Amino acid sequence: MRIGRSISGRLAAIMIALLGLAGAVAIAAPEVNPVAKANPTFDRDKAPGRALFATHCAGCHEGVGMEKAPNRQFLEMMDPHAIVTALTSGVMQGQGKSLTPVERQQVSEFLTGDELANYKPAASPLRCTGAALAFDRTRPPAQAGWGYDSARFIPTAAAGLGHDQVTRLKLRWAFAFPAAMRARSQPLIAMKSVFVGSQDGTVYALDLASGCVRWTSKISAEIRTGIVMEPWKASTTPAHPPRIFFGDLLGRVYAMDALSGKLLWRIRPDGHPNATMTGTPLLRGDTLYVPVSSLENTAAVDPKYPCCSFRGSVVALNAATGAVKWRHFTIPEPATEQGTNGAGTPNFAASGASVWTSPTYDPVRKLIYHGSGQNYSSPADGNSDAVFAVDAATGVRRWVRQLSAHDAWTPACAMGLSVGCPAEHGPDHDVAASPLLVELGNGHQIIVAGQKSGTVAGIDPDDGHIVWQRKMGRGGLFGGVHFGMAVEGNRVFVPIADIPIGGDGKAPPGDGHPGLYAIDAATGETIWSAPSTADDCHGRQYCAPGISSAVTAMPGVVFAGHLDGWLHAYDSKTGAPLWQVDTTLPAKAPNGAIAQGGAMSGPGVAIGDGHVVVNSGYGYAMHMPGNALLVYTIDGR
Repeated sequence: MRIGRSISGRLAAIMIALLGLAGAVAIAAPEVNPVAKANPTFDRDKAPGRALFATHCAGCHEGVGMEKAPNRQFLEMMDPHAIVTALTSGVMQGQGKSLTPVERQQVSEFLTGDELANYKPAASPLRCTGAALAFDRTRPPAQAGWGYDSARFIPTAAAGLGHDQVTRLKLRWAFAFPAAMRARSQPLIAMKSVFVGSQDGTVYALDLASGCVRWTSKISAEIRTGIVMEPWKASTTPAHPPRIFFGDLLGRVYAMDALSGKLLWRIRPDGHPNATMTGTPLLRGDTLYVPVSSLENTAAVDPKYPCCSFRGSVVALNAATGAVKWRHFTIPEPATEQGTNGAGTPNFAASGASVWTSPTYDPVRKLIYHGSGQNYSSPADGNSDAVFAVDAATGVRRWVRQLSAHDAWTPACAMGLSVGCPAEHGPDHDVAASPLLVELGNGHQIIVAGQKSGTVAGIDPDDGHIVWQRKMGRGGLFGGVHFGMAVEGNRVFVPIADIPIGGDGKAPPGDGHPGLYAIDAATGETIWSAPSTADDCHGRQYCAPGISSAVTAMPGVVFAGHLDGWLHAYDSKTGAPLWQVDTTLPAKAPNGAIAQGGAMSGPGVAIGDGHVVVNSGYGYAMHMPGNALLVYTIDGR
């Protein structure tokens, strides 16, 4: 996307200011997974890709105004072919369409510091042989966590791990995702395997015991959702090969044979060109409930772009065929023209209200609950930053409860652009974490919903009225509550990010409260607090002390991956620390590749069969990149 030199210069100034703030405490950042090493004989100053990058890319990738765009330093760590793919058919294809194939290659060569012809790909993952190839079909998925429910609570029988054993967890094996600087797909443990997606569009079925690869299946775009497998009774074998389901960055949903990786069906349930998949699909019976989000708000920084027309939705699909059963839009009617922007381009509203969350199923009321994000254009409407209740069989809306009104925002606001920033100017307080349906006893239930504003609310599931509301964190573009809470009994575990720098490179107003908190689901009152501090970063660059990733609970324990790269286990009754490990330390994978984690955001810990599995690396929004899947067991055995 073309951004003028003045904007690029302003972003560079913001970047310098940010690094100046970091420099007050920073030491040299660890070298995180540089996939391609620069060739010392390659002259970047004379490379034709330099001018192309400055014209088409620098405005977003050399500053923090475009908060979802990886900084150039992170791009330089990427596989050069992955950059070409991103510009050709991936997330940046809209920006890359103005470049010729040769020019896309030149941009890649400039960033990675060598000619594409000289690139040597990373070592292939170690393939399983013999008995390690066999799937154990007596071990179905636990049906706990995203894709099954949103409580993110793993019972003892499924976890295969007890409270007193957590302190003995040690690394058993590591896997290095090729061509990756982030790992956002929630791992699934089933059939004595780990199923997980990757940034380069590869789905892996890994042996749970050793990390060798049983099969891989390559699609064309990053997989950010979790992997969901259809369940069966453990005492039986499934009638047909189990299917797995997931979505990709380009807005497509897939069904694959879990035993072979064979594609069974693929559908793009939303025809909008900027539609994407972020939340994990929910599987109930023969229906797959798919949340649809969007990247259209990033297009609003272009004054020639008619912003905006996307509407968030949940789409119910037939799990066997992918056929659409029903569709529920967060904004009921298509956007209509609402005048023009300062460049004379038409504006459209209402728009946005993306569904970032994995839906929640209510078996008593037969409802689906989900959240929504901000509007993209003015005027904002009553469907943004809201919680919805939808009939699970028909998609008919039962009720909607807006938690923050008048929230319309695009990255143009953070970049200081008058054109492309809605009049409301944010604050971008999405309901990005899945609503929790919590049992209170005596037949009573409550929905607990968290926002990026740092506010948590208790909502009556019958009519959507707010029972209580608590401000837990300062909030901001990256949370507050970001990707997911967890629940054990009546205790709700609330992760707060509250990072010290906002998307505009400035410190948000007010005091931050990063850390993990337990609250009473019935009242919202705090049970215990486990705050984080800036000291937790130990001087690391691109580091923040809070918790952006979803947390995961098991009896007596809560696991939380922090933005500083440390994975923690807390006592769920008291908040006392039980165990921690630094995921940024290099670890050798079975094929000899180096897995090295970074910040953790998005998916949380997966627990099953005595294994704790976590993705580490979030080279996104100015956080530490990484390429690691790490597996811990008792004493590493």
